[in-house]
Amino acid sequence: MPEPATPDPRPESRLQQVTGQSPPAAAGAPAAATAARPSAPSGATAARTNGQKHYVHDPNRPTAEKTFVIEARELKKHFGRQKVLDGVTFGIPQHEITMIMGPSGTGKSVFLRHVVGLIFPDSGDIIVDGKSVPTLSSEQLLDLRQDIGMLFQDGALFSSMNLYDNVAFPLRQHTRRGEGEIREVVMARLTEVGLAGADKKFPNELSGGMRKRAGFARALVLQPKILLFDEPDSGLDPVRTALLSELIREISERYDCTSIIISHDVNTVRRVADNIAVLYNGKCVAFGSQKEIHENQDPFIQQFLNGVAQGPLGMD
Repeated sequence: MPEPATPDPRPESRLQQVTGQSPPAAAGAPAAATAARPSAPSGATAARTNGQKHYVHDPNRPTAEKTFVIEARELKKHFGRQKVLDGVTFGIPQHEITMIMGPSGTGKSVFLRHVVGLIFPDSGDIIVDGKSVPTLSSEQLLDLRQDIGMLFQDGALFSSMNLYDNVAFPLRQHTRRGEGEIREVVMARLTEVGLAGADKKFPNELSGGMRKRAGFARALVLQPKILLFDEPDSGLDPVRTALLSELIREISERYDCTSIIISHDVNTVRRVADNIAVLYNGKCVAFGSQKEIHENQDPFIQQFLNGVAQGPLGMD
């Protein structure tokens, strides 16, 4: 049984602010969560070990100097006559939070499904952790998916299972852990997202925000390297959107994950993102740090970020 991780030393976490609970010792947490991280130089946001390469985490560092854990290379996907992805090319830096933005129907969710191999490109490639996803066997895809946690818009919980069994499901399906160890991990994850004491509730007894947090807990139980969030703020009021966004950032940092979030909410982007990718007309029209994207004078990007009617984006 893995030793519990050292509790978060910060005086007040987002979980404490939301629930009044201190962050739990993360049973079953990856080594990255417990290892001492190197101190960052003055002015740096964080310091992280990135495979064989060490760099100071800085959202403004040129992307060419970063190591990518996910790369799209001329990714194309059609559904019938509808061209959804038309040569999408960009890389997602490791251990950072990247937001994918763009108008509805521009392929943001389709891109995420390529990352986990739920669909495959018509042409081009998607590289995840050094592996070409379209070339993987079924067994290799299963192994890859165990390193990826995904939170869907509604949490995607099984309605016939209580919250405990929903969160335990991946552990029972993909590991040989005993029920005692499974319980330790599940209860730690539920506490971590502010759902301690709700383990016997069924999905229809939970609010929309609670279902999303339950889905978040389930996404964490296999200790993924990569977290994917498909519009996690959908259907939430502004306060709960802000709280969930900061919980995502807190947990992404605690577990040293690479997180990818699809969102239309500009405030969420400003609060959470290290990097922003903008999809439009089937292509990635811009990728960079928050500063780089907000300073981009492209009329479409300025219209979208500022939410104004004047610009190239219309109702069609």
